[in-house]
Amino acid sequence: MSRSRRRFLLIATAALAAAPLAALGLFAPAGAEEQPVSLPAPAVDPAQSGPQTAVFAGGCFWGVQGVFEHVRGVRQALSGYAGGPAKAASYELVSTGATGHAESVKVTYDPAVVSYGTLLRVFFSVAHDPTQVNRQGPDHGTQYRSEIFYTSPAQKEVADAYIAQLSATHSFARPIATKLEPLQGFYAAEAYHQDFMVHHPNHPYIVFNDLPKVETLKQIFPALYRADPVLSGSGT
Repeated sequence: MSRSRRRFLLIATAALAAAPLAALGLFAPAGAEEQPVSLPAPAVDPAQSGPQTAVFAGGCFWGVQGVFEHVRGVRQALSGYAGGPAKAASYELVSTGATGHAESVKVTYDPAVVSYGTLLRVFFSVAHDPTQVNRQGPDHGTQYRSEIFYTSPAQKEVADAYIAQLSATHSFARPIATKLEPLQGFYAAEAYHQDFMVHHPNHPYIVFNDLPKVETLKQIFPALYRADPVLSGSGT
């Protein structure tokens, strides 16, 4: 477990023991300077056919995976590492911030149900705060950066255009910090990280930081929201 996440858990556990959830405001995004907003649909979002994959990095992969597992059309969301070499793709090494990886989620989806542009809209609206530089909430370091690892020139075009669109309309109070980089490799995280939100809904980190994101997804994108999450190993 990373140092920042361990420190957060110590503080959160003490807070949970001292006060009721409602008093702590746990069902609003905790620690985020930008509140989730409903963003406009991408102006550039060409049709695709057949199963597609997309890779997103936006802080701790527990929450990003948990959000996408509740999106209709997503067949699998897998936590892992991208941006660094295969030999260093382990949680203990990545948590040092020295390997070049970002905690990432590989999303396999059906474009007939949900487009790449719509996934981007969820990523920027709900899954994380794209104005943060090398951090999300209580987690700090380059491994928690905001980044899109595109898997095709078409994905790069859509992501570039959407970031430009959001910047031109001043959708956020601060500049978007999200990086774009071609995917060189994705390495699945350890089994205990997979479907973490589903398996540990009462974990203090999840309660404070991630369950509110799923509730926001449900409120902002009711037609996209699926109550039963697709688990990383099921592919359904």
